[in-house]
Amino acid sequence: MKDKITSIITRHIGVISESSRGWRLELNMVSWNGAEPKLDIHDWSPDHQRCNNRGTFTREEARTLIKLLKKEV
Repeated sequence: MKDKITSIITRHIGVISESSRGWRLELNMVSWNGAEPKLDIHDWSPDHQRCNNRGTFTREEARTLIKLLKKEV
């Protein structure tokens, strides 16, 4: 049986975009399976119970991501 993957958002950095269904593309510090938190970009459901991987960005999303990263790093 597959082990359950756990994620804990240790710090919310910012929202890159939001869909009409309430899912938000977010930049966060996330600890996956208890590991050291890392910068993480995922689409998150409104309740943060589910997420989807994300690897492509619109120009506007890329601009927002760059602004958030400049503040963070």
